[in-house]
Amino acid sequence: MRRRDVLSAAIGATMLQSRVFASVFVGNESSAATTFPPTAAGSPNATARQRGVQPMAIGLMIAPAYDRPEAAIARVKQLGISNCFLSLDDYIGRFSASGARQLSALLEKYGVTATSVEIVGPGRLVWDFLDGPATIGLVPPATRAARTDALKQTSDFAKRMGIPRLQTHCGFLPENPRDPLYAPAVQAIREVAIHCAGNGQDFLMETGQETPTTMSRAILDVNQPNLGVGLDTANLVLYGKANPVDAVDMIGQHVRSVHAKDGMWPTDPMRLGKEVLIGTGRVDFPQVFSKLQKLGYQGAITIERETSGPQQMKDVMHEKMYLERVLAQVRANPTRVHSNPT
Repeated sequence: MRRRDVLSAAIGATMLQSRVFASVFVGNESSAATTFPPTAAGSPNATARQRGVQPMAIGLMIAPAYDRPEAAIARVKQLGISNCFLSLDDYIGRFSASGARQLSALLEKYGVTATSVEIVGPGRLVWDFLDGPATIGLVPPATRAARTDALKQTSDFAKRMGIPRLQTHCGFLPENPRDPLYAPAVQAIREVAIHCAGNGQDFLMETGQETPTTMSRAILDVNQPNLGVGLDTANLVLYGKANPVDAVDMIGQHVRSVHAKDGMWPTDPMRLGKEVLIGTGRVDFPQVFSKLQKLGYQGAITIERETSGPQQMKDVMHEKMYLERVLAQVRANPTRVHSNPT
């Protein structure tokens, strides 16, 4: 997955070896282990409404560069989109109060609301079926502690900005709950969820590497009320794990964010399926959105397009118009939607 590959390269494998993410923000401005005053886990839907994001408003996933974040946020405004999802791997090891103030000021300047933050590092990431199980998420023992700590630091950074959700890929969670990798991964997820709850946030597991059944079991085993699902519609297809429409039947009650993305089923057993322009792949967006609306989903619909430059802008404009048509249809008559309008 190109977006993740770029983020992984930006972090660099040496970061994991040279730094234990166990103590402080850059500049010692805040500690990753800081305990904030306890608050109830934030309701994502209520928080989104308070910040002016309408139910199922179209958003955009962006990855601000640490040394030049304004360009990415300005692009959201240029596209006529009201909210964004922040992918912050470029900030790992450099989270600071001043960085939070800078991003908050830019969001205010352009009138854009950040609905969630995400990281997937640090450490090596290979987005395929061969090396992915040993490199992605909180399952691999070699990177579990560093990623757990980095997620806590990201939660603290997001709290400074008033962002109510943290999301990540938890990885190839074993189908067999008695697999020796399963219980430690569940414990790491629980540890991050508890930290997020102390910051008044939800912690979301992004769909992809695990089946919806396995994700549902992990949520049950973690047993934290602020743990939910970030539904990436294409990932379920790209990894060959589930039809997104059926997945909503299994985990829809836990969905607190949505990445709108399209793709094709994997035909090479070593590689993920291909991401494609929304509306040209296997995701039935009208049915997915209709089911989510019936379940009372109130969050954003965040476009994630893994192209770059002028082509990405062109693609996002096309996808935004497509999604607006689908959402208008769903809102007008949610019980009589038609699959993938042209």
